[in-house]
Amino acid sequence: MLLFDDTKKLEKAFGEEAAATLVHVLEKMSEESKRELVTKGHLDLRLAEMEARTKADLKATETKLMTAIANSKVEMMKWGVGVILAQTALIAALVKLL
Repeated sequence: MLLFDDTKKLEKAFGEEAAATLVHVLEKMSEESKRELVTKGHLDLRLAEMEARTKADLKATETKLMTAIANSKVEMMKWGVGVILAQTALIAALVKLL
């Protein structure tokens, strides 16, 4: 069983001698070995799996970053309020001394 519909296409792509060699090797392969060959369908499936995993990883990273940003905002507000209170106490103490 040949994997190619037209050996002319194969010859055009690889050259006559390489095409003949490839056809010979494929004809001698066992059916089990032929089943293990990668097809475009396999590649499309792997690509879809990789894309799904990448999207999930990006979503997880985005969630972590958004949490870190929110935590940073809270910390900045804490420091800001603390500085304002300290500044107010300092000004009050200076006014009292005058």
